[in-house]
Order: sequence, then structure tokens, then C-alpha cells
Amino acid sequence: MAPKKNPLNLNPLQLRTLTLLQELARLENKPAEGEEGAFQITALPHAHGNHFHLGHAVVASKDATGLQNEAVWVILERKGIVKRTPGAAILTAEGVGYETGLRDQILHHSDH
Repeated sequence: MAPKKNPLNLNPLQLRTLTLLQELARLENKPAEGEEGAFQITALPHAHGNHFHLGHAVVASKDATGLQNEAVWVILERKGIVKRTPGAAILTAEGVGYETGLRDQILHHSDH
């Protein structure tokens, strides 16, 4: 039997938010102390106009509303994907490895 897509039953907003957190963790590349496979996120992006930049990618602000949504963070914490600490968030190993299927849809890269 093939593995279930979205086994934690995350809704579209939660999946988009997790995709952005995965990219932030990848860009910051700060392993979390005492958490095997987890990464620390110390800064969230701020939009200018209708978009913001994550590394070389551009993200539409509408795809990032979950980053400022307390209910989304509570669910991601409850599901064991994120842990919040003062001044940082930790994306757990499960969060790092979770396949959202949205990376190519919300992280837009230039052709040149």
C-alpha cells in the first residue's frame, strides 16, 4: 500500500505555512540543539507589497498568511511539526521531512 498523502490531515493553509517554514529552515540552516534532524528558525519574512523574498524565490503574500495566524501555529505545534521558543521556532525532524507537495507552487523562481 502506498503511503498516505498528507497523513497529518493538514489543511491548505497549514500546508502552505509548513512549506514556507521548511524553506526558511533550509535557508537559515541552523540545526536545533538537542533535537536530531530539527532546525531553528529565527526570523520570519515581512512582505513588501504583495510579495516577499525567500532566498532566490519570490512568494506571494497571500500564500504566507499562516505565518501570522496563531491558530495555524497552534495546530502545527499540536501535530509535532513545530516547537516555539522565545525568539525562535524549531521545525522538528517530522516537519522537515513532511511532503507538502507545494514547494514548486508557492516558491516562484526566475527563469534567468
